[in-house]
Amino acid sequence: MSTIPSRLARPAKFSASTQDARSRVLALYRDWHRGAPEICSLYALNVSPAYVRHCIRRKFEANRYVTDQRVIDMLYLKGRQEYQETMNCWKQTDHVMGILLEAPHRPQRTFLQKFYEGRDENAVLPAASGVL
Repeated sequence: MSTIPSRLARPAKFSASTQDARSRVLALYRDWHRGAPEICSLYALNVSPAYVRHCIRRKFEANRYVTDQRVIDMLYLKGRQEYQETMNCWKQTDHVMGILLEAPHRPQRTFLQKFYEGRDENAVLPAASGVL
């Protein structure tokens, strides 16, 4: 499949207001939501488009209460870049599965607890292998 890099390209501009940022983020969310079946077929994922949509929603919900305008713009630009790279098939399956995997939730540990364990578990986790 040939890619057309400019097909999904958007100019990097900053939001003028919070309403502008909100509308741009919602448009990005709709793009991800509509692209779920194509993502499943492009990367031959053995998950349903509904699961992909669920994972995308989880990623958006994690940043729901961000109020700083600059942070919202930065998250939007990163999300748009991820979307463009995913839809242009510039990623490998492991990269896409990294989006779909839920981050392991561990209770917060103090420095001494990490020291007594002898290693920092977060430093030795594989990137997106799918093995937890």
